[in-house]
Amino acid sequence: MGRGEVNKLDQALAAEVEDWRRQGLGRSLGGEEIGGSGGVDFTSNDYLGMARHPAVCAAASEAATAHGAGGRAARLLGGGSPETAAVERQLASWIGAGGSLLLPSGYQANLTLMVAIAGPGDVVVSDEDNHASLIDGLRLSRARVKIYRHGDAEHAAALLEQSRGARRVFCVTESIFSMGGDLAPLAALSEACLQHGAGLIVDEAHALGVVGPAGRGGFAASGAAPEPLVAQVVTAGKSLGAAGAFIAGSRALLDAVVHKGRGFMFSTAVAPAVVGALEASIGLVADADEARRRLAGHAARIAAAVGSPEPDAAILPILLGDEGCAVEAAAALQARGLSVRAVRHPTVRPGAAQLRVACHAGHRTEDVDALLDGLAPILAEAPAGRHSGSAARESGSPVAQAEGSATSGSITAPSPITTASTGSTDAVFIVGTDTDIGKTVAAAAVARALGARYWKPVQTGEDSDSETVERLAGPHRGPLGEGTRVVAAPAYEFPLPASPHTAAAAAGEVIDPEALHVALCDRVRDAAPSRLVVELAGGLHVPLTAPFTQADWLARERPEVVLIARSGLGTLNHTLLTLEALRARRITPAVLILVGEPHAENAATLAAHVSHLFELPMLAPLDRDAIDGWLAKNPIADAIRGH
Repeated sequence: MGRGEVNKLDQALAAEVEDWRRQGLGRSLGGEEIGGSGGVDFTSNDYLGMARHPAVCAAASEAATAHGAGGRAARLLGGGSPETAAVERQLASWIGAGGSLLLPSGYQANLTLMVAIAGPGDVVVSDEDNHASLIDGLRLSRARVKIYRHGDAEHAAALLEQSRGARRVFCVTESIFSMGGDLAPLAALSEACLQHGAGLIVDEAHALGVVGPAGRGGFAASGAAPEPLVAQVVTAGKSLGAAGAFIAGSRALLDAVVHKGRGFMFSTAVAPAVVGALEASIGLVADADEARRRLAGHAARIAAAVGSPEPDAAILPILLGDEGCAVEAAAALQARGLSVRAVRHPTVRPGAAQLRVACHAGHRTEDVDALLDGLAPILAEAPAGRHSGSAARESGSPVAQAEGSATSGSITAPSPITTASTGSTDAVFIVGTDTDIGKTVAAAAVARALGARYWKPVQTGEDSDSETVERLAGPHRGPLGEGTRVVAAPAYEFPLPASPHTAAAAAGEVIDPEALHVALCDRVRDAAPSRLVVELAGGLHVPLTAPFTQADWLARERPEVVLIARSGLGTLNHTLLTLEALRARRITPAVLILVGEPHAENAATLAAHVSHLFELPMLAPLDRDAIDGWLAKNPIADAIRGH
């Protein structure tokens, strides 16, 4: 790459970063970022104060003096220190595992574990809100991944049941989720794994030291059956106050990681100082019951004051929705000497920004008082008309607002809420693998089946899909009486039959993703109490603007999705790629509809990848009676409602 090409690359990268900053997603290193190191620490994951504990620091110093500053080489080449194996045994003994391996980070441990034990021919059932390191590890493993709704053990069990024919089947979850702070239903997941012959993998990063007997983590706290537990990943940079992470499990599992885990095989060993710190902190954390009680008390008090459920551990999300509002709120707290992080996309879903409060055992009563004083005006100014939920789990249920003044002991203000989602119970998006594949006919069928209203956000070309749906689906007969099927005209209409961003440019316009979000919320409200069917333009990855695709919009809104594809030649590749792209965004389609002459082999192949598949032939004549005849034989409404 020559100097000219490098300059072009730099310019392109700078433009991309600037676009992120314009969206309120800018980031920087150091104290200048909101929620940096200054002030009372409600940001870091040092839940029990071990990072500055004198005994832990002294042990780190002694280990560095005795064994040197660096790990020197990979463990298989003699790297590390004589104490590394000892601390692995210490950790395993504490949590009740057969053994453990120490790696440089939690991210690396999750990637290493998944690649070592899962691969092509295997199925991994994964919580939709799992950490990025688990998601990336699953991608690298090349196992087939099925995503279950967050915390929904019944959905996980159904996916495990569907996966019985695979070589190996695993269920993967965090115990305490890093953003929502909620505890996974580990007992129910363990039981589901037992019933369906699957192995359970639990990431204990934010649970170890905080919950469970002697701080042994979420699995120990759950009382879950231990038989299906394959592995736990224990991050050492949080409650343990140091760095690195342990993969804990049977000797056979650890042997497999040593032989096949590239992240272990080809990484320099953890430095002796870290090992020394861990030897000291594990013992201290195991005996820290009083500190855990203090931490839980702080978390419960803050949650009660802001109107949230009592946290399962140390993390309390305070939801604001808008990225800019979250950044401003964090800045206001920083000005009061309170370090609270504004968490935004891609850490959480677009539009699901939050203040992430991390409670520490070392917080004083006056520290919590100061935080509640700082939060009171932020929550009092929160806009009305939002929805309750967490950053990882948006809900469509409206929340009533309380009135009154706020004090440090009790905040009487709007509940911590978010405008992040229209709610999956409200909108059903019709998504295609390509253009001209029958999305509009399928949208009319879905709208008629659900008794739903219809909306086309972006219309390109001279033909009107809204008119087609109005003709095929007929009048809307809802609880409020009969009316038009189409809830509103498109937000954008362009004469050029091209992708939305190209058609907009030809008309001298630019599509505003935020305007689409607002319009969608309005259309959902206009359609209520009926549901809204939303038909996208072209294929999943079609751009609405140069950097913002329809897939990005779906990731923001989190609706139910009905995927439309051709029946015949080319559908396997296009459909599987689209399914992969949806699942990468933690979206599992409720239904796949194949349009065109039925193709038994293609349908059978794709049926293994979705919960429900229907075939919609070319109807002749194409009219309302033909739609009704097809619906009578294809219970698509039940499939969508049961998803």
